[in-house]
Amino acid sequence: MNGLNSDPLFVAMTRPTMLAGVPFGFVIGNVILMLELFLIFRTPLVLVAGIIVHAIGWLGCLREPRLIDLWMVRLRRCPRVKNHRFWQCNSYRP
Repeated sequence: MNGLNSDPLFVAMTRPTMLAGVPFGFVIGNVILMLELFLIFRTPLVLVAGIIVHAIGWLGCLREPRLIDLWMVRLRRCPRVKNHRFWQCNSYRP
């Protein structure tokens, strides 16, 4: 054995629900944000920005489908501490 073998069925069953290459939650958040910005500014350029944000999310999720979920967990579990500038690290909150 030269490396780890992955079963395509196992990989498919452990991936999150995705739409157009990004997790479904990201799509919903992107759509809500872009619709709100479109209603505020009333310009189609906001929709172009939404497509660009989706493309960035798609590029991020190419290697790791749960990238956005992992990032959200990191934001919740490892907030910035008051002395971050001095120590250059965060604290882990159990």
